[in-house]
Amino acid sequence: MTNIISILLLSFSLLNSGVNKKTIIEQNELHNNPIKHIANQEQSIAVFASGCFWCVEAVFESVNGVSEAVSGYTGGKKRNANYEAVSAGITDHAESVQIFYNPNIISYETLLEVFFGSQDPTTLNQQGNDKGRQYRSTIFYANEIEKKSAENYIIKLTSEKVFDSKITTTLEKLTTFYPAEDYHQNYEKLHPNQSYVKNVSVPRLNRFKKKFPHLLKSNQ
Repeated sequence: MTNIISILLLSFSLLNSGVNKKTIIEQNELHNNPIKHIANQEQSIAVFASGCFWCVEAVFESVNGVSEAVSGYTGGKKRNANYEAVSAGITDHAESVQIFYNPNIISYETLLEVFFGSQDPTTLNQQGNDKGRQYRSTIFYANEIEKKSAENYIIKLTSEKVFDSKITTTLEKLTTFYPAEDYHQNYEKLHPNQSYVKNVSVPRLNRFKKKFPHLLKSNQ
């Protein structure tokens, strides 16, 4: 009964946040079986963390081939996660984003390019002024193919000396993804005048857009 209530509340929350019905069904499937990609459909799922999820969500939603990005929590040791506990650093979850994408339009390797190109992956457990394990740079791989792709991409960046310092991004096996509270979804888009958004999120998004114009949706 508890699990049924949890799924109903999750569906209601996502519905109010603007996520479509198809995404809600997929979200519930992943909540129960977090490492399962959607079979026999044109959508796949990837999960990344690189600082405040408001920023990360906005970046990935600007990318062509990404249909939806959902802010949430991943990688912790506790059975449940919420903003108060995660931001206090007591669950070991990372603020993360679950990305729904069409692999016929954008590859997982290109998502890795977006991931590394929109952050500083050399600051351990930190992104800008946001410090703590909850803000770590992490690739949550769902299978060995994703893990190997991430490992190879890090080797490539290192050999090409793209960053001046050592990459500290971690690779963690994807476990349960907990969608964040409703008010966190599409936060940058809905709160453009909020101080953090104006001073951190928007500049981060604009830096990404300037660097990767070829990856953007036509309306960006």
